[in-house]
Amino acid sequence: MSDCIFCKIVSGQIPSQRVYEDDQVLAIRDINPQAPVHVLILPKQHIVSVLELTDSRLLGRMTVAAVHVAKREGIVERGFRLVTNTGPDGGQAVPHLHFHLLGGRKMEWPPG
Repeated sequence: MSDCIFCKIVSGQIPSQRVYEDDQVLAIRDINPQAPVHVLILPKQHIVSVLELTDSRLLGRMTVAAVHVAKREGIVERGFRLVTNTGPDGGQAVPHLHFHLLGGRKMEWPPG
């Protein structure tokens, strides 16, 4: 999708701090981190949200990528949060499926 910021990041049109990449998934540091570790895990294919996800294998790859990044970032021992926002009331700011991997501090509940 030509006007999607995440699609532009995937294609290299917009620079990012890449922390993981394979043929289907990209993980980048969030430019407005909400925790000491805040990484976005997104599919390279444009999918608006989990509501459009039809390939469960892609969801699995995104989850495996998140765990890989969590291990690399040293946050598996104490724990982390992995969340996706869906739609305006769910807090989704970018209409491209992505996970937020948050860690490096104690997470509060409810989240907000």
